[in-house]
Amino acid sequence: MSNAVYAQLARQAGLMKEMQVVANNLANASTTGYKSDRAIFTEFLSRTEAGASPLSMGSLGGHAFDLEQGGMRFTGGELDLAIQGDGFFALDTPRGQRLTRAGHFQLSQQGELIDDLGNKVLDPGGQPITIPEDATTIAIVGDGTISVDGQPFGQIGVVQPNGELQKDVDTQFIAEGGFAAIEEPRVLQGALEQSNVTPVLEVARMIEVQRAYEAGQSLIEKEDERVSKFISAVRNF
Repeated sequence: MSNAVYAQLARQAGLMKEMQVVANNLANASTTGYKSDRAIFTEFLSRTEAGASPLSMGSLGGHAFDLEQGGMRFTGGELDLAIQGDGFFALDTPRGQRLTRAGHFQLSQQGELIDDLGNKVLDPGGQPITIPEDATTIAIVGDGTISVDGQPFGQIGVVQPNGELQKDVDTQFIAEGGFAAIEEPRVLQGALEQSNVTPVLEVARMIEVQRAYEAGQSLIEKEDERVSKFISAVRNF
């Protein structure tokens, strides 16, 4: 296989993965708290013999996500929460503690505050939050303090990671360095943070990736035809 074909195949594989990233962003354009992904390409340079052109090969090096805040959708839901500014809600999941901006919460049969997947929402001390069964009204103010029937009861944990984040599932993140409670959080009750995906930009990117892939495929076909003609010419010499 020629160097040109090998390099182009690596690029094609990266473009396919980037297309999957864009498709996943579009699929989550209406997912509460979703943060859009971006593919990052890297370039590999290989030394060659003196006088020969160096080999440059591009490939998908990794992913990055955009933590820009999404728009707010006001629902009026008593347990719908959104964070304004920095911070994440802390969750206790079967895979360990995770962070999220998706604040569509509810109560379990045991009265524990949970998310859509049944993960427990944690307070600033890392403990689950349990609401009394006889509670009639739940109010949550800007600093996350929970009042049950007019009486202070607990607090929603709004935390900041110590170090970099890694994406786990679509709306959950891993903080390998741990996390700490934010001193002055801004929690909004009755609202949900929407996805920060811009569908128009994602569709434009999808078209760009598709065209780049088609151009690469055309190059591979032409190179394959050139090599075939060369082999045929050598055989007939």
